[in-house]
Amino acid sequence: MAEPIPHEVFELALVLFLSFLVGIEREEHKAEGGHYVFGGVRTFPLIGFVGYGLARLSGGNVLALAIGFAAVGALMTVSYWNKVRANPAAGATTEVSALLTYLVGALVHAGATWTAVALGVLAVLLLELREGLEKLTARIAREEVLAFAKFLLLAIVILPVLPDRPFGPFAINPFRTWVVVVVVSGLSYASYVLQKWLRQRGGVLVTALLGGAYSSTATTVVLARDGKDADRPMLYAGSALAATGMMYLRIILLLMLFDAELARLLAPSFCALGGAAALVGAAMALVLGGQTPMATPTERPARNPLELRPAFLFGGAFVAMLVLTQLALHRVGPAGLYGLAAMMGFGDVDPFVLGLAQGRVASTESLHALAAAVVLAASANGVAKALYARLFGGRKSGTLMLAAILALAGVGLAPLLWI
Repeated sequence: MAEPIPHEVFELALVLFLSFLVGIEREEHKAEGGHYVFGGVRTFPLIGFVGYGLARLSGGNVLALAIGFAAVGALMTVSYWNKVRANPAAGATTEVSALLTYLVGALVHAGATWTAVALGVLAVLLLELREGLEKLTARIAREEVLAFAKFLLLAIVILPVLPDRPFGPFAINPFRTWVVVVVVSGLSYASYVLQKWLRQRGGVLVTALLGGAYSSTATTVVLARDGKDADRPMLYAGSALAATGMMYLRIILLLMLFDAELARLLAPSFCALGGAAALVGAAMALVLGGQTPMATPTERPARNPLELRPAFLFGGAFVAMLVLTQLALHRVGPAGLYGLAAMMGFGDVDPFVLGLAQGRVASTESLHALAAAVVLAASANGVAKALYARLFGGRKSGTLMLAAILALAGVGLAPLLWI
């Protein structure tokens, strides 16, 4: 589009457009305030032109651009000082916007058109969405910010420095091991955030579905305890069944990320099991249990998964599952692997399943053996949840949960007939 236009004209027009966007937003802000505010629709384009002109005159010399940036910064310091004298609570958003406008002009001359446009548009969005962002910060607890910072520590600080090569006789890859930790923590955190956001907006069933994506075992225990004294056992039994069905969908999602071949083999069966359990559980809760869409959900919040200690524990459990899986396959054979799957199903099934995905040998026999082990582990986990439901639940709700989840665990063994 810019080919018929001289390059300098196009660059000046782009600087004018981007800096004018920032200026017009600041002009509206100035009209709202009753005190001194720096700049508007004329000043900001002029600052953009200063950045562009200085970059052109100096040939993009970094020192010259830095001196110009310092000069504009000094002007902004004086402006901010005058503004604070009139209004001690005033912020420095306008002055920082002016510095950014200067950089946009310099970037356009440097040929970084995409970066200049992105910075200009994002700056306008941040300025315009001020009220919404301030409300968002008021709603986010300090603990949540700290938890997200811990996730960034796991994903951005620790992960890149780990070596991406196998070590030892069991070929443990530190980088791939930590990728598993980051992905599982991130998936659990997404479900955790949705649970908190919908805590007062969704019913028991919605809480159970989201909790099942986070941890179906913990969710089943919570539902069993809550349903113990409730007068609607079918509501809690159906919700527990739906939460258990989410486990199958979670397993497939994780396998798709780490072993697409194993995921393709199990996806039809597990998606059918998870979908059927969710639908039957929803019917039990909504139709037979009599839940309305806004029925009061459980008040026991899930624990934030973005904690360092659980992450390291999960990583240790995952490495242990890698070692045990390889020992079972190479020293005992498929029978040992199946026995291990049945035992591991009574704990956290994720480390075992992902250990199978990361440690399998690329052969047809190994693939089908590991798929069968995943099926056994999922059903064993269902049996464990059924027992927990009966142990922590009341006579009616606990018995209904036991029957429903045991039935799903039994049907969940059917894929062994064809995989």
